[in-house]
Amino acid sequence: MKIQILGPGCAQCRRLAENVEQAVRALGLDCTIEKVTKIDDILALGVMIPPALVVDGKVVAAGQVLGVGEIEKLLREAESA
Repeated sequence: MKIQILGPGCAQCRRLAENVEQAVRALGLDCTIEKVTKIDDILALGVMIPPALVVDGKVVAAGQVLGVGEIEKLLREAESA
């Protein structure tokens, strides 16, 4: 599983990254976490309002900081798909 956190590095982006890392640890997932900070790369993924969360190439959230529980749910769904 590949997880991307999109954002220029603002406080909200860092908080989302921390929540993702906590969710991944809690679920014991073997995955790659990548932080995408270049605006051109973020726009290329179709995101206009960071922070955003991308799982296996699919934007699952944008413009909000998801909580750890919400992220765990999304990751479980992605893993079973």
